[in-house]
Amino acid sequence: MTIFTLSLYIAIAAVLFCLISGVTGVKVRNWVITFFQYFTGALFIFSGAVKAVDPLGTAYKMEQYFAEFETTFAGTWFSFIAPIFPKLSNVSSTFSVVMIVFEIVLGIMLLIGAYRKLTAWAFLLLLVFFAFLTGFTYLTGYVPEKVNFFQFAKWGPYVETNMKVTDCGCFGDFLKLKPGVSFLKDIVLLVPALLFVWRHRDMHQLFRPGARLTITALSIVALTYYSLSNYVWDLPDIDFRPFKRGVNIAEQKDKESEAENAVEIVAYKLTNKKSGEVVEVPYAEFLQKIQQYPTEEWEYEQIKSEPAIPRTKISDFEVSDVTGSDVTEAILRDSSYSFMVIAYKFYGTESPAKKTVVDTLFAIDTIRTADTAYLQKRITGTQNKEVAYTQYQWDEDYLAKWKKAVVPVLDAAQKEGYKAYVITAYTDEARLNDFKSALGMTQPIYMADDILLKTIIRSNPGVVLMKNGQVVWNWHYKRLPDYAAIKEKHMK
Repeated sequence: MTIFTLSLYIAIAAVLFCLISGVTGVKVRNWVITFFQYFTGALFIFSGAVKAVDPLGTAYKMEQYFAEFETTFAGTWFSFIAPIFPKLSNVSSTFSVVMIVFEIVLGIMLLIGAYRKLTAWAFLLLLVFFAFLTGFTYLTGYVPEKVNFFQFAKWGPYVETNMKVTDCGCFGDFLKLKPGVSFLKDIVLLVPALLFVWRHRDMHQLFRPGARLTITALSIVALTYYSLSNYVWDLPDIDFRPFKRGVNIAEQKDKESEAENAVEIVAYKLTNKKSGEVVEVPYAEFLQKIQQYPTEEWEYEQIKSEPAIPRTKISDFEVSDVTGSDVTEAILRDSSYSFMVIAYKFYGTESPAKKTVVDTLFAIDTIRTADTAYLQKRITGTQNKEVAYTQYQWDEDYLAKWKKAVVPVLDAAQKEGYKAYVITAYTDEARLNDFKSALGMTQPIYMADDILLKTIIRSNPGVVLMKNGQVVWNWHYKRLPDYAAIKEKHMK
């Protein structure tokens, strides 16, 4: 599905709502405004609903935005704003739920015409916020590396890889939009938003005031509960991500790799280093005219065909052990059942500390005989020595999640000969060993990209049952059964 087909379906639904309103005698002051109410209301309800099934996805996306905003504003006259963004990042999950519920409830209020003036202004302000996010994403494509967003004079040609956030997340993982399309969508929606503010008295209203208030209040409560249920105590109700149950990661990774290798160069985008002139030359023509574009004067950029199978995060599934050795194939080609625990972050703090150790003192003696000489080491004494080290203080509540639910399952599986392992974000070996020691865990800990881990499962820790590279099943740690129940139901 594309944004255009989605918009068409919603437009058809809006027309049907208009016809029903006409037939049922709804008081309509302006049919254009009524159509826009139904269209934008339905659009907001849909875009909010596909995010409500996975609030953590939106939270992770907002964390990316907050990180980029902090960096961007820190190097400007607005640097006083920068410290706000790490604080917002710390409450990204709450921010996500509030934003999602607000979006859906606003859509409902548009449909029924509740609190017309308030709704009109709220819709406009939310759209301005969305346009700011999508506009930032798209416009960073014009900002070269090591150039601040606000250094407008140093902007260059649009380069997709320059974008700081690759997609806006407007429709969660259900529908990925190119940033330019997403930004244009928000700009177009500003038209009905401004119309609502200007002519809010012409917005239609359904039901009586008390009923509208009840619908709005109940929607807030129900949607908040539903959003929380999709990450606080369970996995998303509907999974739009590439690592959902039943997907064979190994096979899909191979297919995506083959498709990417099969893409062809269709043209070259050439940029003159002196004048900044940009020309696009078809590949066959470029081969004939290559002499006209010497590399001393022109920068080359290949334009390739789209792969037959779109690239997903599965292509980024790369896992290594603490020595840096790749264990991806060992994980994906394991023909037996195995338990993969995903934890993108081990919660705790660390601080520098010092400890006293006993240091042994040695002396080297030269022993000579009639025809040879050799060295001999002997102990002369000991002394206390102070050494620096990193002390880890792990979050007790976080450790309890592992000890109560996860570790017993891993130990039971390992006892029966099944492999079990943990994958976390890249970090140092000492930290991993200390965490294992705190849990009394014997299973190995591997490492991978944290964004990949957040995509695999919306739980920290989260457990994935694998076989032959396939996701057999997965669990939020609060919904993880004991090993016997897992074996009976899923390991046949």
